Amino acid sequence: MAWSGKAALIALLMAGAGAASAQPGAVVTSDPIKGLAQGTGAPFPKGHQAALDALPDWGGIWFVVFPRGPGAGAPPPPPRLKGKYKDDYEAWRKALAASNGVEKKTSSNCSPPGMPGIMQIPQYPFEFLFTPGRVTINQEAWMQTRKIWTDGRPHQEDPDPSFMGDSIGHWEGGTLVVDTIGINAGLQLQAGMAHSDKLKITERIHLSTSDPDVLINEMTYTDPDALEEPYTKTVTYHRDRYGALLEFECSENDRNPVDEKGDTQFN
Repeated sequence: MAWSGKAALIALLMAGAGAASAQPGAVVTSDPIKGLAQGTGAPFPKGHQAALDALPDWGGIWFVVFPRGPGAGAPPPPPRLKGKYKDDYEAWRKALAASNGVEKKTSSNCSPPGMPGIMQIPQYPFEFLFTPGRVTINQEAWMQTRKIWTDGRPHQEDPDPSFMGDSIGHWEGGTLVVDTIGINAGLQLQAGMAHSDKLKITERIHLSTSDPDVLINEMTYTDPDALEEPYTKTVTYHRDRYGALLEFECSENDRNPVDEKGDTQFN
C-alpha cells in the first residue's frame, strides 16, 4: 500500500536520516497535491475568500433529528448484508437478544465511530466550517474532525484506511456532494454491521426547501463485498444557530465498576 505524504513525512522524521534531518532548523514539507496545478487549491486560498459568500448559510451547530408523531412513517429497513457480514450480524443480533437488548462490552479504547457514524450521532451536535477549497466538519463527540476537499483534487490513489476516510466534494448550487473512500474496515455501517475496505459513501447535503434551519443528508452506501445492493438513507439535522460545541473527553471521571478479576463492563 502506498504511504500517504504525511505517513512518509513522519517516517522520515523518526528515522533521523536525510539531508533535512541532518541540518539544524531544516523543515520538511509535504509534496504538492497530485491533480492540482501548482499554486492552486486549498493550500493557496488567497483571492478565493469572496467565493465563500456564494455558499449557503450552514452556520451554528446541527443535531440529528428523527421523524416522530402521526405520519412520520416507519424507520427505513436496514442495509441488506451478504456472506460473512450477514452471518456476523445475525450472530450479533442473537447475542444482543440474549442480553435483553443491551450490548455488553468488556473494554473500551475510546476510539471514535468515524464514518458514517460521525454524521449520525443523535445526542451530540456538529458544525461546518467553510474555507477556500475545503469544508471542515467538527463533531462534539470524541472531538472528531472531518475534512472534505472541494478544491478539485482527486481521491488519493491508495489511501491509508482511516476513521474519516478520504472525502472529495464539490458544490452543485446549494448542495454539497461528497464521495468518501478509504474508510477503516473495523468500523460499522450501523450497530452490529461491519463493512469491507471497498465501502464508498456518497452524500448529498442541502438545506430543506421548507425550513432554513433543517439540513438534509442523502447518504448512499456502496460495498460490493458486504452489501447485496447500494443502500440509501436520509438523515435530517436541525440547527441551533447560537449554540457552540463543548469539549468531549472519553475517559475522564470514568466510574465503571471493576470486579474482583479486574474486568469492567461497558453497556
